[in-house]
Amino acid sequence: MSSESVAPSAPAAATAITRRVAGFIAEIDAGEPPPGARELAELHLLDTLASVVACRDLRAGEVARAYARAHAPGDVPVLGTPDRATLLDAAFTSAIIAHGAEINDFCPAAFVQPGPGVVSTAMCLGAARESTGRSVIRAIAAGYEIACRLPRAIGNQHLRRAGVANHSIGSLFGAATAAAGLLRFDAIQAEDLLSYCAQQASGSWQWMLDVEHLEKSFVFGGMAVHNGLHAALLVEAGFTGVPEALDVAGGWLHGGLRAGVDDDSLALLVDGLGQSHCLDLVGYKQFPVGGPVQPIVAGMLDLIATGEFTAADVERIRVEMPGSASTFDQARMPALNARYLLAVILLDGELDFVAAQSLDRFHHDAAVRDLMERIAVVHDPSQDTEPRAESARLTVSLRDGREIGTYVDHVRGYPSHPLDRDEVVDKARGLLRRSFDAARTEHVIETTLGIDGLESVAPIIAAIERD
Repeated sequence: MSSESVAPSAPAAATAITRRVAGFIAEIDAGEPPPGARELAELHLLDTLASVVACRDLRAGEVARAYARAHAPGDVPVLGTPDRATLLDAAFTSAIIAHGAEINDFCPAAFVQPGPGVVSTAMCLGAARESTGRSVIRAIAAGYEIACRLPRAIGNQHLRRAGVANHSIGSLFGAATAAAGLLRFDAIQAEDLLSYCAQQASGSWQWMLDVEHLEKSFVFGGMAVHNGLHAALLVEAGFTGVPEALDVAGGWLHGGLRAGVDDDSLALLVDGLGQSHCLDLVGYKQFPVGGPVQPIVAGMLDLIATGEFTAADVERIRVEMPGSASTFDQARMPALNARYLLAVILLDGELDFVAAQSLDRFHHDAAVRDLMERIAVVHDPSQDTEPRAESARLTVSLRDGREIGTYVDHVRGYPSHPLDRDEVVDKARGLLRRSFDAARTEHVIETTLGIDGLESVAPIIAAIERD
């Protein structure tokens, strides 16, 4: 009996998905990114590195650095620190640091936050293998591309029903893609890589129950690097995988995740791949809070700035939002809990980086807790849209009987209302100035945005390093 007669056949609509993705990966370092992709990748690199600097000393970063120090020593830099570790530990720790707070970039269409995993992999591997800045920024652009395409191709709802977090799946394949670009995999190696990524694809939505932003940092950043970069290193060492893993019947995409599905969403993974880009689907956070909470924060900051009321005047507040309102009404993490964030804004007149992450205030500030009891966050189906958008309606009822409200239909930085280049730089400047003086800050910005002309990424890594 011939091998052709027993080999499982792939669904016609999915044929050659693996080969088309593998071909894209094989051309990362040789080809020119689609128009505009490199420039956007540079801005997302800057945004992510600014997040590293701002988040380095938060709880997640402290724990990750202790983890790396407990392992075998190495010579690869942990981003933003003087620490050195093995390649995997350095990239893993850097990704945890980068997502230590809710301030890095995000792709709402795919429910992915690609920066921590993709940038940490590319920068640490680039440092270890002495890659040029040109190679690193092209690897980053390609990593973002796959990170933002794959969850949408699988189907956000398929992943949700399977209990698998988009945030880990997208970043895993994105990190692996960036690594493969720097390791200059050919198409055969890239196919093997996709097979090992499929084997390691995991991550549960239970991250939403996290308290200290540690498990969330692992799922969104560290695990992506641990699995994606590790998969690339396995293939580099000679491990081979299932041929055409994304197409074969009984494989990852044609088993439990999409069993019985006959839609054509897999085309989202390959249509225009290499000719157009998805980086314009990735937004920037203006405030250090979860994406769906951004318009809520923006609305309250606008209201409190009017000077028409103070915290003492508030009887109650009602927030109406799209999506899973209960999640952000009851979230255990301060930066995701809308009631906590509104209480802090009312009391402080602002929302700073430290307050947004403060578990101490969240649990022990009596004034905060009192205000939280008077705030309700509810679902408003009329705000649900496809594609996904983020909006909020706030109604503040005052003790004197007045009601003051606002409707926020978008926040600048969301992909539908993007920040321009100067605004992205200004956001990074604000984060960097938490740790560096003005001259050092401008040096980081200039060096990072000049990556395409650097012989190595060492100058960028040195620019953000601090004791």
